[in-house]
Amino acid sequence: MRPIRVVLVDDHPVVRQGVRSLLANHPDIQVIGEADSAAALLALLAERQPDVVLLDVRLPGKNGIDLAHQLKREWPAIKIIVLTTYEDDEYLFGALRAGAEGYLLKSASPEMLAGAIRQVAAGERLLSPSLVGRLMQEFSAMAKAQARAEAGLSDQELEVLRLIAAGATNREIADRLYWSEITVKRKVQDILTKMGVANRSQAVAEAVKRGLI
Repeated sequence: MRPIRVVLVDDHPVVRQGVRSLLANHPDIQVIGEADSAAALLALLAERQPDVVLLDVRLPGKNGIDLAHQLKREWPAIKIIVLTTYEDDEYLFGALRAGAEGYLLKSASPEMLAGAIRQVAAGERLLSPSLVGRLMQEFSAMAKAQARAEAGLSDQELEVLRLIAAGATNREIADRLYWSEITVKRKVQDILTKMGVANRSQAVAEAVKRGLI
């Protein structure tokens, strides 16, 4: 089988040299080119197309995230691993939205880097282990937001639901939110109706099931 063809994109020569040296120890991976900017990469791709591009997020001219968007539009078969020092959510989620198959920190071990290249070349996706928890938190927040939208609950109703789950009485909820008990009773009834349940206990159980609280 032919080796996995890789192009390195980083504006620091010492980084490119280091990565190239590390990958030279893996005969199934071949570095076929280097680029120090978006323009240099696009010129290189006019001559040869790699299987995987190792892409930094900060580059002269067009940044790595915008470049990833362009690569996925014009060369969709090329796999992208963002290789960077930055753990920022902006870069992480920007890279994933751009279609990058991997996001790896430069602190990764040589074996992890080689393994990441093999994984994305085989059609899999990969994140640095330290970033997985952050991504799961984002997905959890998105799931809760979707569940809340489907339930049709307002911010106030969601707060009342949390207080109910904490065991608060109508009087305690009224004191907490500076409402009358009549207002609280009406809000509770609205919550029960929207969630399709008969009582407060069922509302709490359904909210936990849907991931609302």
